[in-house]
Amino acid sequence: MKKLTLVVFDGVQALDVAGPLDVFSEANLLLPAKDHYQITLVGERPDSVMCSSGMEFRVHVDYPNFHADSDLLLVAGGPRVPEYRPDPAFMNWLNERVRGAAKFGAVCNGVFLLGHAGLLAGREVTTHWDHAERLARQFPELNVRPDKIFVRDGNLFTCGGVTAGIDLCLALVAEDWGHELAIKVAKRLIVYIRREGGQSQYSPYLAVGPDEDSLVAKVLKYVTDHISDALTIEEIADAVGVSRRTFSRAFAKHANVTPSVFVEQVRIDFARKLLEETDVPLKTVAFRCGFSNATQMRMIFSRQLNTTPRTYRDGFRANRT
Repeated sequence: MKKLTLVVFDGVQALDVAGPLDVFSEANLLLPAKDHYQITLVGERPDSVMCSSGMEFRVHVDYPNFHADSDLLLVAGGPRVPEYRPDPAFMNWLNERVRGAAKFGAVCNGVFLLGHAGLLAGREVTTHWDHAERLARQFPELNVRPDKIFVRDGNLFTCGGVTAGIDLCLALVAEDWGHELAIKVAKRLIVYIRREGGQSQYSPYLAVGPDEDSLVAKVLKYVTDHISDALTIEEIADAVGVSRRTFSRAFAKHANVTPSVFVEQVRIDFARKLLEETDVPLKTVAFRCGFSNATQMRMIFSRQLNTTPRTYRDGFRANRT
């Protein structure tokens, strides 16, 4: 049994709560009972919290009465979190509970609360693109990576916009129970959340296992750090210290896809987030994601996801209303 604590509060973003809950609940359906995630919703006050959308979540316990350690503790985010000035008693409690957790992190801008609790000095983090600059100003001791969908720094996990919380939790499931189970959960959730596109929409980040020094992890880091560049196989092989002769074969053995397909998947995944969370023009999305132009991005979307970038953006927003 893995003990998972999700910290919520009035004004929380509903998807920051529902997304992780659905990932771990789906995993429980596929796991034997002894391996289930035991999920506890901890609120600022007893009984319930009101989400920013007006939805109400019942909580299991309020924080003054929760003293258990966790295998994983996640803090949800919400639209007003960057302006939020939390109660010092709440931050003291959070600091204590994080220090008793094997892993901890935040969904979206919930990372601000971890910062207020003094838990992030010198750490690498990310958050929603719209709040990254403010996070860096407010906590200058952090290394904020707004270009990344999610970031792992040791036992700390942070992620971008609300839907990135699903990607993050899928990666946590993969780390706990393997890629095969995480992919099964991802495919189930793709049907559930009704996104445009096919089965290949599950995140390529699932290919990265818990070993941060693995070949796949090194490639992922290099590709995400240079997402807007026109990358070649030779350049990637040199960057990760592997000869060109053996690189493609060794990478495919561990990632189950070729390097070129993997890079394409990472570009698509980054493009999805920009299409979901911004209004920037399609040609700007293509440029930021390393596609040569909007036409190439449209062709790859059509081949991989059976949709176009414009249709994907329109369909995503229709499903959110």
